[in-house]
Amino acid sequence: MVEGGGLPHPTQILAVGKAAVSMFEGLPREWRAFTPSLIVTKTDHIGKVSLGRNVVALESSHPVPDQSSLIAGKKVLGFVQGCGPESRLLILLSGGASSLVEHLKEGGEYAQLVDATQSALGMGADIAEINRRRKELSAVKGGKLLASFMGEQVHVLAISDVGGDGIDVIGSGLGACPDSPDFDYSVRIIASNVVAREAVVRDAQGRGLTVIANEETMYADVAEVAAQIALDVRDGPCGLYLYGGEPTVILPKNPGQGGRNQALALELARHFRNRSDVSGLVAGTDGTDGPTDAAGAFLDGDTFDMEPGADEALTRANSACYLARTGDQIITGPTGTNVMDLAILIKHK
Repeated sequence: MVEGGGLPHPTQILAVGKAAVSMFEGLPREWRAFTPSLIVTKTDHIGKVSLGRNVVALESSHPVPDQSSLIAGKKVLGFVQGCGPESRLLILLSGGASSLVEHLKEGGEYAQLVDATQSALGMGADIAEINRRRKELSAVKGGKLLASFMGEQVHVLAISDVGGDGIDVIGSGLGACPDSPDFDYSVRIIASNVVAREAVVRDAQGRGLTVIANEETMYADVAEVAAQIALDVRDGPCGLYLYGGEPTVILPKNPGQGGRNQALALELARHFRNRSDVSGLVAGTDGTDGPTDAAGAFLDGDTFDMEPGADEALTRANSACYLARTGDQIITGPTGTNVMDLAILIKHK
């Protein structure tokens, strides 16, 4: 029997990532109610969802893995290895999976894993570099997890939080196909930054706004990204300017409370200070920005000078504290998806 958008009824379901619960809830009811399932998501992302007795749900750490990530990794590996020869495994994969699930290869040490992640984050490395470091230590990343699958079929539905939407990069390749598999394998990207930006464009056009820019170009340091966006808006006509991606931040020693989206919002506010014709927002689509409760922040021509200390906040990676004082933070809570970040600016007439 074929259901669920052309997929066969799975015999096991594995959902991993920040959007794991919402992806699982989107499956047909009979699949959710009776199929043996394992869910791994970020701390405080299960909420009050009612899951059946057939479901084991775990929460673990993001963006830096901890012991809970290793516990989850052992569970995930055992779940996949326990699939029988006639198994049809459905994997629901979303951003954050790489930190949430880890099983170290022989000789790998937990301290190495944490150090590799923290040092990469601190130096402003992009997700591809962070994932590369994790793969070197992992026994489940880069197609290694499914190398232990002994069943008939694996179908992967993925929400992409990486540029290019490669399944070998999403979750460090947790759902990637191993070389020369002995099973049927398929993968489908069901949501991405492109899809999110298309939704913004439709809404903007429905409100009579002219879309001037729609680009996935936010893949540099926040200061560089802010300078380029500001140049586009200053020299461009009135309308909507839309950007997607995942900028980076180089952290100082002893950083404050911040996140890349709030840092980018404050950098943009610096460029547009004392202007009354520009307003916007920068936010993570997952509803979280770094180690804060905010998704991002609003900005306009007053934001940078509304309180003292904006320059210092950027220098100390403490943008969240500054934007909390100005009242510009966006706090949504977990959104149930994760397709990187959006910067949306409007240049008014």
